[in-house]
Amino acid sequence: MNPGVMTLRLDGMSVPVDTGGSSRKAKLTIDRDGSLRLTAAPDVERAELERFLASKRAWIYGKLAEKEAHSHTPVTKELVSGEGFLYLGRSYQLRITDTDDHRVSLRRGKLILPRSLSDSGHQHIIAWYCTTGLAWLKPRAKDWAARLRVDPQAVEVADLGNKWGAALPSGRVRIHWATMQLRPTLVEYVLAHELAHLREAHHGPAFWQLLGRVMPDYDQRKKQLADTGASLWQGHADLRSS
Repeated sequence: MNPGVMTLRLDGMSVPVDTGGSSRKAKLTIDRDGSLRLTAAPDVERAELERFLASKRAWIYGKLAEKEAHSHTPVTKELVSGEGFLYLGRSYQLRITDTDDHRVSLRRGKLILPRSLSDSGHQHIIAWYCTTGLAWLKPRAKDWAARLRVDPQAVEVADLGNKWGAALPSGRVRIHWATMQLRPTLVEYVLAHELAHLREAHHGPAFWQLLGRVMPDYDQRKKQLADTGASLWQGHADLRSS
């Protein structure tokens, strides 16, 4: 191939190819502005580079989603009656009430926060996402695990920073509590994605083939997650200010 002139395409994105050096191992980088750049030896065929780029699709979208999240002002939530909190894609109004029940709960379409918990209300609402989300996830994890033929040792809901989910070598699957704000189809994408990692640790062709067999529209869900994720409340700013 001619040095310095090739440009590849991936899902509408232009990826210039820099050629030079003796290593045949291609290297993909993402610049601060989100643009992609591929570096490869001059004698690597275009078809080989296209296959390499396609194999990095999930990594690319993951990194772009992280950049998108960091480029947005963090979503904050006020602890006032009427503030909206998403759960499984639906917004529920917060109600701060005088009650003897010392826990956050969802009742009659309202998210109830006892006034006695309001000083650390953000933490209690996050704990509610963890508890309620886990109860919702467990039967679905069992179903997706059966489809994927995996045996997770545990399913947990926790704060995972910038990750939607994680699959650990021990067999534990962890889902970020903020994921529970998404529509059920997207929560299940995150769940199935992490369960699939129990069989295929890396985002190679075998991983996507496995996920595609049980979730044929995974690519559409993945893009929807990237579009939606930055608009979700993740609690960090509110916890720092409390």
